[in-house]
Amino acid sequence: MVYKTVNPYTNELVKEYANVTDAQMEAALVQAYNRYQAWRRDNNLVQRKMQLHRVADLLRRDYDHYAQVITTDMGKLFSEAQGEVLLCADIADYFADKAEEFLAPQPLKTEKGEAYYLKQASGVIFAVEPWNFPFYQVMRVFAPNFMIGNPMLLKHASICPGSAQAFQDLINEAEIEAGAFTNLFASYDQVATAIADRRVSGVCLTGSERGGAAIAKIAGENLKKSSLELGGNDAFIILDDADMDEVAQVITPARLYNAGQVCTSSKRFIVTEKNYQRFVDDVVASFKMAKWGDPMDETTVVAPLSSAQAKKDVLAQIASAVENGAQVAFGNQAINHPGNFVMPTVLTDITKDNPLYNTEVFGPVAEIYCVKDEEAAIALANDSSYGLGGTVFSMNLDHAKAVAAKIETGMSFINSGWTSLPELPFGGIKNSGYGRELSQLGFNTFINEHLVFKPYQ
Repeated sequence: MVYKTVNPYTNELVKEYANVTDAQMEAALVQAYNRYQAWRRDNNLVQRKMQLHRVADLLRRDYDHYAQVITTDMGKLFSEAQGEVLLCADIADYFADKAEEFLAPQPLKTEKGEAYYLKQASGVIFAVEPWNFPFYQVMRVFAPNFMIGNPMLLKHASICPGSAQAFQDLINEAEIEAGAFTNLFASYDQVATAIADRRVSGVCLTGSERGGAAIAKIAGENLKKSSLELGGNDAFIILDDADMDEVAQVITPARLYNAGQVCTSSKRFIVTEKNYQRFVDDVVASFKMAKWGDPMDETTVVAPLSSAQAKKDVLAQIASAVENGAQVAFGNQAINHPGNFVMPTVLTDITKDNPLYNTEVFGPVAEIYCVKDEEAAIALANDSSYGLGGTVFSMNLDHAKAVAAKIETGMSFINSGWTSLPELPFGGIKNSGYGRELSQLGFNTFINEHLVFKPYQ
């Protein structure tokens, strides 16, 4: 596997990184397991809290530097990359502040004696992370597990090695002990070997269904706990009583943020007949105004996709959808530029037999569906292999919440697009994976819930 940064805006090679050797992988496993044992022996929670706050401070101090690394690696708008770095700082502070509360022993009620369970570290965690949020995805695993006392080994996406190395440099600058976090430019075979190793106790992945299935298989065969987030085809439901002016304000961020390369971005816009044409017109108007260009330019709205292959894949999905009957309301035109740009595209009239119907598009493509009524909207939203997130728009909040509760998904957002905060759990169901990250639910993912029971005499 080749780890190299190719600037998505220019398609020029920036830097290539050497893969780790088997000897280096073994050394990393030894170091991580020794760190786990040392934390089990000495705890050092107070010190780790201070170190994690230090990480947050460094991120805020140097957020422009880290943002530029992210943009160069995978093409994200510089302003969006800045926001990602600052969110990482918030996540670090959140878990440092909450660590003692989340780790407190939990009493259990029983008439037979005194009982409680301890929340303890479980061991070394191996994380396989994607390129679309190259700092955020790492931080949301590292921060809680660092507080718990679970060292982390990272295999990052091969197209964003600059971000992986920058995160390692950040950890080193914060003077965190060796073995607490180790970035590895590893091959798939080396990853499989490491997951199977007795010194690794758990594995998490954010990525594709195929990657998740492969990692889950290895974890299962070796009786390792796993957590997976595998993308989504999120529904954005617009009910009859939605405030369409409010809806219009969130179209661009809901679908074009990070050039549409967000697992939880709205992909299927499901609109009742009353508001359908108004919504199509609003999306087309929004996409027409979305300027593509240099991701370092503050006026740019649509950044390039992460790689030439990503562009090829999205264009192929659009072409396939059109060949199978989808109508193009806007877009689907070539952009003459060496970067990996895809014109924002609006597709309608997508039938159930269209390949796009049950497929995630990781790019600036809006799929708009017209349904007769609320019941049909719910049925269409649930007719998906995925279940990560979703949105419901209605001026009646109780009504919106009632509809959201009927959607088969892991997260629902009312009258807004997707969002991510340290205190909110992140994760899905169905082919979107299992397990949670962030919040106390995410904190507990790789916890050992250790029962202690003393019977009454």
